[in-house]
Amino acid sequence: MQQVPGINLDDRLRMIPGFSLFRRSSSLTAHPTTQGISLRGLGSTGASRTLVLWDGVPLNDPFGGWVYWTRVSPETVGRVELSRGASTSLFGDRAMAGAITLFTREPERTSHTRALFGSYETGNRNTHQAEAGYANLFGRIGLTAAARAYTTDGYYIVGESFRGPVDRAANVRFVAPTVRLDFLGAVQRLFVKADMLVEDRINGTSLLRNSTSLGTLSAHYSRDLSRDGLSFTGYHTRGEFRSNFSTIPVSRLTERITSIQSVPSLGSGGAAYWRHTDSRWATLAGADFARVSGRSLDTFYGATGLVTARTDAGGDVFHRGFFGQFTGNAGPVKLFLGAREHFAGSGRSFFSPNAGLSTGRGPWRARFSAYRSFRAPTLNELYREFRAGNAITRANDQLQPETLTGVEFGGDYTGERGRYSLTFFRNSLDNLVGNITLSSTPAQIIRQRRNIASALARGFELDLRQRIHSHVEVEGNYLFADSRVGSGLRTPQVAKHYGSAQATYFGSRTLVSAGVRSSSFQFDDDLNSFRLPGYATAHLTVRRQLRANLSAQVVFENILDREILTGYTPVPAIGAPRLWRIGLRYSSRVF
Repeated sequence: MQQVPGINLDDRLRMIPGFSLFRRSSSLTAHPTTQGISLRGLGSTGASRTLVLWDGVPLNDPFGGWVYWTRVSPETVGRVELSRGASTSLFGDRAMAGAITLFTREPERTSHTRALFGSYETGNRNTHQAEAGYANLFGRIGLTAAARAYTTDGYYIVGESFRGPVDRAANVRFVAPTVRLDFLGAVQRLFVKADMLVEDRINGTSLLRNSTSLGTLSAHYSRDLSRDGLSFTGYHTRGEFRSNFSTIPVSRLTERITSIQSVPSLGSGGAAYWRHTDSRWATLAGADFARVSGRSLDTFYGATGLVTARTDAGGDVFHRGFFGQFTGNAGPVKLFLGAREHFAGSGRSFFSPNAGLSTGRGPWRARFSAYRSFRAPTLNELYREFRAGNAITRANDQLQPETLTGVEFGGDYTGERGRYSLTFFRNSLDNLVGNITLSSTPAQIIRQRRNIASALARGFELDLRQRIHSHVEVEGNYLFADSRVGSGLRTPQVAKHYGSAQATYFGSRTLVSAGVRSSSFQFDDDLNSFRLPGYATAHLTVRRQLRANLSAQVVFENILDREILTGYTPVPAIGAPRLWRIGLRYSSRVF
């Protein structure tokens, strides 16, 4: 992750084929409500079909399911685990396509327990990013504090040939502090963490703006013995999202405000786990719950600028689940079994079993798994209307939960200098939530969230990593995903072909990493009428250690300045042009 440029983690995770937000746009300029994650060609409606956990706590917004990537600094993440496919029963709702788990770097017991970190970067388009962090151990008590601030003038998200007087560069400004307190016992561990986000965005025109303020307080306790372990996690999140919407004629000469929206929400949850390990088998059992409350408060304006209506829509959702996972060895075969019973409110319950096995000999391993998973509609999909340009997407309080039945099999080869992995998958979906087009004209598109009877995503993914020299490592990834709804049309926002490649040189004091990622064409709508061409974009990172604690780096994103079409609103929208940054980083030790 440190070798790939990107202010936020979503731009770095795009090197994983099939990982994308609802649209191709970066989280630096994308509307927050489009920052849901897609994996393996399942697509997204803005609400993520992938669960993101940060130190065991959901990063997905409680109201809408999208992810505020600005909350997490890549520099303070010690490890990222990504699981494609719902092959475990632990996660439940929102993990239909898989799960991404982020772990903060913990305080280290060294001869110098205190750590200081600071960095500053500047770049084109008046970009500035400053970060600072502090960590220390006071006996068994660890304190970690970090903060990140970012500002940029941004870039136009409408092509030059379509721009008018109303267009402005889309940008974001945010501040994200985090404080964590750890108790590090020999058997017991406890941490308490608080994080906040204050964010303001201009969405590409004079009147289109949105802002977010939210905070989360969380705690995690664990007790680990030789064969048994207990773990408890709890969290509470409060936030408010605010957004303006407008209408713009085809000429883009004028702009008129149509509505102002405020979405206050809160979410609370927790989980308990029990683990037991024996010489030939292990089991994990537990329970979790989540309660979400939120409302969409909208004020609508007419052509004269007067208020025409006010609406208040929203509700409460209470989820709870019970799950178990078993792992056992029978000679060279390892067996996995699991199940979850999940209650999603309104009398709805879901049984999600999974099973799998793996076997290996020497450097070779074969594996197989089958599973069933689900995703309940978010309050955002049920109650909140959304507008992107002149494309309006209406809410639907009659939505039914999505379900998925999947199977996958593949193999791995792990040698001394490399690892190769091939996986085939087939996912059958029912009641998939999609943005269905009701009417479409050059001036306006009307859509509504509705359940699609069925969809099918199938394909394979290939991952290669090879060290070709003591100082050089190369990796390549490819995903083929044929994803279609029951009518035979392609699933919106899903390309058939994704690929990425990267080469990295590790010197004694220098790191140079160059890579490329590409995607074939995809469609922006359910009717497959708006085609987004394929693209390829290249990046470069150069990092040099100047002194023991001081390093410099320069990074380029989209170094060839390729124009990438990201959507139709119905005016074509474009992605980031060439972006570069240069900066210094000080660290008293690995932070």
